[in-house]
Amino acid sequence: MNRVVHFEIHAEDPRRAAEFYRAVFDWQCDKWEGPVEYWLVTTGKESEPGINGGIVKRRGTIDGTAVVAFVCTVDVASVDDAVRKVEHNGGQNVVPKMPVPGVGWLAYCKDSEGNIFGVMQNDPSAR
Repeated sequence: MNRVVHFEIHAEDPRRAAEFYRAVFDWQCDKWEGPVEYWLVTTGKESEPGINGGIVKRRGTIDGTAVVAFVCTVDVASVDDAVRKVEHNGGQNVVPKMPVPGVGWLAYCKDSEGNIFGVMQNDPSAR
């Protein structure tokens, strides 16, 4: 089985969103030192159930085409295989496979109902 391992919050202003979630939920939000603007979000202790996530700069404006939700990401062995399965089963790939440097490969898809989710393949050599 593939598990949900991460969520993402898409935001016009990631720093403002990080401050919001710190204040509202006492989440720890730390700016990632990677090549893109990204904030790592820790929602609780590792010993407690739950997942951690991130805040990313929204691509586009809120006009019906940009992501305006929490996006869950599923750990997969192969992004390419996962995208093929999505498309074969009535979904679609909406953001093509891209590297997350030092982490892995990521793509965003829509399910048969139009919900966006991510698929992530672990690969520290991704560039």
